[in-house]
Amino acid sequence: MPGKGRGILIGIAGGTGAGKTLVAQSIAEDLGHDKVLLIEQDSYYHDLQNIPLGERENRNFDHPDAFDRELLRRHVGTILEGGTIEVPVYDMRTHTRLPEAKRTTARPIVILDGLLILEDPALRQMMDIKIHVDADPDVRFIRRLKRDLTERGRTLDSIIRQYESSVRPMHLQFVEPSKRYADLVIPEGGYNVVAIDLLKTKIRALLSERR
Repeated sequence: MPGKGRGILIGIAGGTGAGKTLVAQSIAEDLGHDKVLLIEQDSYYHDLQNIPLGERENRNFDHPDAFDRELLRRHVGTILEGGTIEVPVYDMRTHTRLPEAKRTTARPIVILDGLLILEDPALRQMMDIKIHVDADPDVRFIRRLKRDLTERGRTLDSIIRQYESSVRPMHLQFVEPSKRYADLVIPEGGYNVVAIDLLKTKIRALLSERR
């Protein structure tokens, strides 16, 4: 269980396009980036540079095995104890890690944001607060569609194919069931001001206790 003197870990999970990052950014902006460190599970995808480029897009990126879970667990543990880590820099367009990592130092509050973080028992055990961000499936799909078209260079056909073949099935198999581990479910993500304000109040209370 989390103890005194260590960093505070907040896990923010939820389906693709649910608004996880918006919630995380709202907390960081309000409490101060000098106090809050954001870590994204997406940074810990396995490096696929040894797989032919044409085959990479056919991989299942929504299954727990798509992530380097051991490295993520190790990094989270290190940062909570006040250490320094080298966070991988992952290129979503090529599905590879860039040569340079991002040197990251500890802060009092760590927010871990990702699809499947509540699915992992080892990560859950380290968390002080577990959040699931919820949104209607059609809303999430439209947000993902816009993001992948503009930010990741995907085609409309490839986005729809990936959603049907892996995103939706994996959501139903892994993401949705992990919601039962959440301490708080936030409908409408970053637009739910009341829930986010309650969350911030709880974080401040934990921060005060740790001091």
